[in-house]
Amino acid sequence: MSKLVAKLLLTVAVISSINAGPLHASCRIKWIFGIPCSDVKQKIVNQFEAWKGPENCKSGGEKCLYTLTSQSDTEIKGIHETPVKHYKDDLTFTLKSSGDICNVDGYSTSEIWYAILDSSTNYCNLHNLITGSGLDKVPGYTETTSDSVCTQYSSADCEKY
Repeated sequence: MSKLVAKLLLTVAVISSINAGPLHASCRIKWIFGIPCSDVKQKIVNQFEAWKGPENCKSGGEKCLYTLTSQSDTEIKGIHETPVKHYKDDLTFTLKSSGDICNVDGYSTSEIWYAILDSSTNYCNLHNLITGSGLDKVPGYTETTSDSVCTQYSSADCEKY
């Protein structure tokens, strides 16, 4: 058993050094929106609700099967399930007000402990909610992430995912 664990750890180390990203399939994104956090929160919550069922899965994408699990004034939590293999990712949006500016930290992580690469699914989980809600069109919008904190970010194709 110890040889198997050693091989697994070596594989993770090699893949991580090649990928130069997180050791686990996940993504961190920072956004700035030039509108109050209450408006940002409502738009994200509404998008979770709009994409909660399997209807949008029929087009072949993954803009579907989102589940809102909790919300407060400063945090939104949910799950996204992939439509084909039914993998689940945990999503968290943390909102911080600065006057009429809203700073949001987004995080998506695979529930599967051994997931290393994800074809940028965790990035798209978060990005799709923001673009689907129209938040990418509000004044002052910026999005910041990188391959070092977001698995396979630079190869993302969120129309597919």
